[in-house]
Amino acid sequence: MEASQTERYDPEAIEAKWQAIWAAEEAFSVPNPDPGSAADLRSTYVLEMLPYPSGELHMGHVFNYTLGDVFTHIRRRQGYTVLRPMGYDAFGLNSENAAIKEGGHPREITNRNIEAIRRQMKRMGWAIDWSREVSTADPEYYRWTQWLFLRFFERGLAYRREAPVKWCPRDQTVLANEQVIDGRCERCGTEVESKSLTQWFFKITDYADQLLDEMDALESWPDRVLTMQRNWIGRSEGARVTFTVQGSGDELPVFTTRPDTLFGATFFALAPEHPLIGELTAGTAHEEAVADYVRHTAARSTVERETKEKDGVFTGRYAVNPVNGEAIPIWVADYVLMEYGTGAIMAVPAHDERDHAFAETYDLEIRQVVAPVDGSAPAEEGAYVAHTDDEVLVNSGEFSGLSAPDGKKAITAWLAGRGLGEATIGYRLRDWLLSRQRYWGCPIPVVHCDECGVVPVPADQLPVLLPEIDDYLPKGKSPLAAAEDWVTTTCPSCAGPARRETDTMDTFVDSSWYFLRYADARNDAAAWDQQIVDYWLPVKQYIGGVEHAVLHLLYARFFTKALNDMELLGFREPFSRLFTQGMIYRHGKKMSKSKGNVVAPDEAIAQHGADALRLYILYMGPAEHDKEWSDAGIEGTARLLDRIWRLVLEVAVRGPVDVPADGDLIRTAHRTIDRVSDDILRRFQFHTPIAALFELVNEIYREKDDPARAGEVRFATETVLSLVQPYAPHVSEELWEWLGHSRLWEQRWPEADPALVAEDTVEVVVQVNGKLRDRLQVAAGTPEAELLSLALASDRVRTHVNGEPRKTVVVPDRLVNIVV
Repeated sequence: MEASQTERYDPEAIEAKWQAIWAAEEAFSVPNPDPGSAADLRSTYVLEMLPYPSGELHMGHVFNYTLGDVFTHIRRRQGYTVLRPMGYDAFGLNSENAAIKEGGHPREITNRNIEAIRRQMKRMGWAIDWSREVSTADPEYYRWTQWLFLRFFERGLAYRREAPVKWCPRDQTVLANEQVIDGRCERCGTEVESKSLTQWFFKITDYADQLLDEMDALESWPDRVLTMQRNWIGRSEGARVTFTVQGSGDELPVFTTRPDTLFGATFFALAPEHPLIGELTAGTAHEEAVADYVRHTAARSTVERETKEKDGVFTGRYAVNPVNGEAIPIWVADYVLMEYGTGAIMAVPAHDERDHAFAETYDLEIRQVVAPVDGSAPAEEGAYVAHTDDEVLVNSGEFSGLSAPDGKKAITAWLAGRGLGEATIGYRLRDWLLSRQRYWGCPIPVVHCDECGVVPVPADQLPVLLPEIDDYLPKGKSPLAAAEDWVTTTCPSCAGPARRETDTMDTFVDSSWYFLRYADARNDAAAWDQQIVDYWLPVKQYIGGVEHAVLHLLYARFFTKALNDMELLGFREPFSRLFTQGMIYRHGKKMSKSKGNVVAPDEAIAQHGADALRLYILYMGPAEHDKEWSDAGIEGTARLLDRIWRLVLEVAVRGPVDVPADGDLIRTAHRTIDRVSDDILRRFQFHTPIAALFELVNEIYREKDDPARAGEVRFATETVLSLVQPYAPHVSEELWEWLGHSRLWEQRWPEADPALVAEDTVEVVVQVNGKLRDRLQVAAGTPEAELLSLALASDRVRTHVNGEPRKTVVVPDRLVNIVV
């Protein structure tokens, strides 16, 4: 194709052209395997967490989906068949609150936002298989969410029981945790109370050990996420010890990891939600004060209760310590949580900081029962919490003098021999409360019959459709309860009168299986065909925010394991490889409409084009780090594309030329191929390849006017287009055509020739705390120890390093990073 140097780079026209071509050709759709097909090692599944359609896309979405897009393009061009679908997490609090704020109906607002998001995604040119698009609020989807709920119900993994909720007495509504700010309703400011309701749960605790033990298979997950899940599950070895209520003999079991400190228990504390509180104080002088304290304290957030100054109220009753028969006062305390152990603790203020703070506030006894083995006295202030093996028991009756580890075993055995306790394992994890007393959610497919009890809706009557109601605001009970015509139904078992369940499901139920539905999204006969799902899954690369580590990611793992046990899936982990990206900031704060620092994607695209935005959003810094937006930064990537545009027009005008087998620019191009491929595919870094492209373009500009280098310039220019294509697919396709080629998105990803990549000497960058301090010219292949020694010997580096480095990272032939 002939080109004129008067041609102007017009991102809007070029991007519209190629988006239309890809849509017409369904360029990024992939078929499902034929029946009986075996798993294909050249097929892969790349997925980013689906968005909430509570508004339009923001820059965090742009970063997330562009990162996945680059990786997808490269995998496709390496010969993989890549499944990359998209959908919308459309039910739930985010979407309902958006509708409440606008004063519209959730369905109307959600569908409008989905249309806007779809338009934005297509305008970004993301390579998505739109034939698999789903919305969790569509009946075609939630029919199968309900079917899955019934499978869990059949196996005893879904059940009902009473549980406390946060309640606004003014609005007469249940509040989600995020709607409680400093113990008050975020809408009206009224002090929130605690109230008990019968609700639905998933029995995720049945899978606590499997969720922990099977983490060994997650070698390609960030350690940070795995640590967060381990801490959330909170498995710990200890003892279950039975205290009794003085006078009644009622049992008060506790779980403790320190049975060796039992002789130091000087008071007993219950969580405000503990079910025995009312019985303990009934008819006593303390009843009213305790009830008032419970009502207000239980409604505080967990974070507030664990971090604020500790407070409580005395019940007037006493508990008997099983090891010494001592009666100790029973208190209700805010820092004791029903979510851990039994909702009751034996308080040992000498050896627990929270117990110590509480004891000092209320002038309770502090008794030391563990001491350093060398006899030295612990610090006078605060609790002695060294908790090492070099401790011995003191003031502990017949167990005094034993080491702490031996004391744990001996006291536990003593309790077990008398039926007063036993060694056990405790968990912080609690069953998943899935009930929501809100309108905009998936209806729970059961009915309540006076004769038959809780009856599941038969599969052939699914979906139980969410009724259309105008007044969906919560008013003390689920809004669905007001839809009498919908609630009143017939029992599927006895054909007698029955009432539908009026709670809806937590939106995390919808997102715990959406990645399975994508694989077989148009199946009307089943949630999925197992052969198809087993062909595509597990997801080979999952991308999303670390904020979902202990909710969505844990729930998805639980669902997958349970469905595997039901023989509905052939794998036990949903995501083989996980990447958690950082957040986008502007003016030092996370982008937010309320902070007035949002840059809308549409605005940036209108000014610079989608390709420039795609390049800049990934050029801002390491993908896993938080990044600061800069208006000047996107102008820089726009200039890079303009330079590439002008370069290709010059090369195209010259026409085809012979490309030599070797040359300085040929070698530079091959080294750039090697660097880009290695950074993305091995290191999963996306900003350094763009820097490499900047460098290659600069090198070409230095050589482009030399007629003797025309062949090298042609090869290097085509290499630039091939490598920039995943980042800037529109302009690269256009310019590829200018050079007489077609369909760059289908061309093989370039491979570097090792012979042309090899260098006699290399430049190694030296950083201190991530900042460039020197560059070393060294022989290629210099050992890591020698590189580190050379770096530490540099005068420029020594001025920034005092003493021994805390950590060093050496990347052979490339980088030495010293952390001080």
